[in-house]
Amino acid sequence: MTGKNYERYARGRAKKSPLAKDCAKAFLAGGTICVCGEVLRRLFLSLGLSADDAGLSVSAVLIFVTAALTGLGVFDKIAKHAGGGTLVPITGFANAVASAAVDSKTEGFVTGVGAKIFSVAGPVILYAAAAATAYGLICWIAGLFG
Repeated sequence: MTGKNYERYARGRAKKSPLAKDCAKAFLAGGTICVCGEVLRRLFLSLGLSADDAGLSVSAVLIFVTAALTGLGVFDKIAKHAGGGTLVPITGFANAVASAAVDSKTEGFVTGVGAKIFSVAGPVILYAAAAATAYGLICWIAGLFG
């Protein structure tokens, strides 16, 4: 069987994805996460935190809750139905880090969890730091001539 024949065969057998339904679920899930974040932010503001501290507190709570739900196996069930909606940046990042830790815990804390915890998120951290450095250098150089 040639590559083209196999491609036609696979395309003919593939189940069609309910795109509109999947998009709606992702939108609702991501929106729900964002609404929860805004409710938390307003709660922290009402408790007297500054806007910056309230934002940091919301981030910490979302990371903690996501990591806990990942460890309990609940987040994966939510993500199965919500799809890309759970990839709201902070929850998606927390899930990636926690999932790597959970998956490698049988190998021990040092050679398993410690070595592999950032296996998925590590490249994101690396390239974000590199991009931030490049941006900072560009702004600094532009400031020298501006």
